[in-house]
Amino acid sequence: MNHLVGGISSAGRALPDLDEQRFLVGRSHGPYLWDTRGARYLDTAMGFGATMLGHAPRAVVEAVNGMFSRMPMPSFAHEAEEAAAAALAQCTGPLSQVIFVNSGSEAVHLACRAARAATGRRRIAKFAAGYDGWYDQLAFGNANSREAGMGAGTRPERDGMLLLRYNDFQDVERLFDECPDVAAVLIEPVLANAGCLEPAPGYLKAVADCARRHGAVVILDEVLMGFRLHAGLCGHLYGVDADLAAVGKAIGSGTPVAAVVGKPWIMEVFESRRANRAGTYSGNPPVCAAVLATLAQLRTQDYPALLARGNALRERLAGIFRDAGLPFSTTGFGSVFTPWASGEPPSTYQAASEAASKEWTLGLHMALRRTGVMTMPFVFGRLYLTFAHDDAVVGELEAGFAAAAHMLAPH
Repeated sequence: MNHLVGGISSAGRALPDLDEQRFLVGRSHGPYLWDTRGARYLDTAMGFGATMLGHAPRAVVEAVNGMFSRMPMPSFAHEAEEAAAAALAQCTGPLSQVIFVNSGSEAVHLACRAARAATGRRRIAKFAAGYDGWYDQLAFGNANSREAGMGAGTRPERDGMLLLRYNDFQDVERLFDECPDVAAVLIEPVLANAGCLEPAPGYLKAVADCARRHGAVVILDEVLMGFRLHAGLCGHLYGVDADLAAVGKAIGSGTPVAAVVGKPWIMEVFESRRANRAGTYSGNPPVCAAVLATLAQLRTQDYPALLARGNALRERLAGIFRDAGLPFSTTGFGSVFTPWASGEPPSTYQAASEAASKEWTLGLHMALRRTGVMTMPFVFGRLYLTFAHDDAVVGELEAGFAAAAHMLAPH
């Protein structure tokens, strides 16, 4: 009898057996995983984006260990909390006020609570097929759900959560014509969990500007994309003037930490207790130490070089599969991208749904595992490259894909 339900605590960790052997991680370091039998894998899942510096970066591990030995869990305020908040605020521009929480889902939930308190309105709009957390309200309209398809003339809504068509400029205006009482628009800059679908030029700014004209708060969900394209928020690169943002994953190098960052005018709802926040583990000393050490490293990293390395790899992979007689394309960026079994990458969720193939994704995953490369085995999965994926590691990854393409090619 297994006491751990399904053998895992989060469904996203599920991996298929290979040759009737279950995969269990025994160790992780840099860009690699080792299973409990000692086999090494080049990792492209990378904590689903939570390890931008690679697994177990020394400076972060030492900072966390040192803090844990000194004060693992005091009940009261401690010196590292303000220091970590200040370090984070240095990267988020006018979003200068910080509240630490424990997960991205919690951060998005808290940001929505702030928007409701500030506006007196109840409804929140999010992108159909966007992933903004696993809480019931926020999970409405996730990729693969019936509602995410948004049939013609429909505006799905549940428990005050409305859906908005991604990359549809006209649908933003229709939203506010239909629903003038929207408290906030929740902007996930890139639909990562729907296959790394990128925003159309000017789209995100148009959404934010429209929301502001109608008195709605602008929230960036940066849990996945924050600190992935530069040492800051992805939405700021696209010209979004947000009031709030939820960040997580990359800011803590795999420790359980996330945060809400916001402009002072809206974060005042917490100061005045018009909105509540609590959490025993929120902003605990070890995760604050992780944030400080991680951000110190990220601010010195060469993001353009990483993005160029990853984009060059994407082009070479397309060539490898083309030469093997297999259609292949990718969507996303040099540091995070989704592979597709089609020559033309999708640009909308509808196109992504039509292009998605569970059988192809699983077949590619299994072939890559046999070459020593670990990937996410489900539709809309992503490959993450980190600063630990240097030229040599990327060359190793390319070789693994070439071997997998040979296995999958028609003979």
